[in-house]
Amino acid sequence: MKHYEVLFILKPTLTDEEVAARVEFVKQTLEKNGAKIAHTMTMGTRKLAYKIDKYERGTYYVIYFEAPTTLIAELERVLRITEDIIRFLIVKYENKREVSAWEKLVKGEKPGKKFKERAEKSDKGEKAKAAAQKEEDSE
Repeated sequence: MKHYEVLFILKPTLTDEEVAARVEFVKQTLEKNGAKIAHTMTMGTRKLAYKIDKYERGTYYVIYFEAPTTLIAELERVLRITEDIIRFLIVKYENKREVSAWEKLVKGEKPGKKFKERAEKSDKGEKAKAAAQKEEDSE
């Protein structure tokens, strides 16, 4: 079984009950086709980067799941024909590093913490080198 996430955007005109029904529909589609849902995350209603089908806002949801690769074609088909979903994106986590990031996302942690710390240290080192070079040039 592979690790995946599906992000989808629902129309902002839906009521809370309709939104819950659509999310449940996507979950049932996943489970019916052999997926094991690890976590569902609500990202809320947000402004879109550009208008999609005359909508400026959308309600975002992310579902993390494990599934066989044959499920993805069926999931795409279902998401395309569901009128209340205005956009979707399916991401596959392949190598060990990506899978460990997936596991952290499922737990609610931020996966890039060490990377961010390394980048900050690198930036500090670069700034110090630039300052030293500037002092040498002024002398």
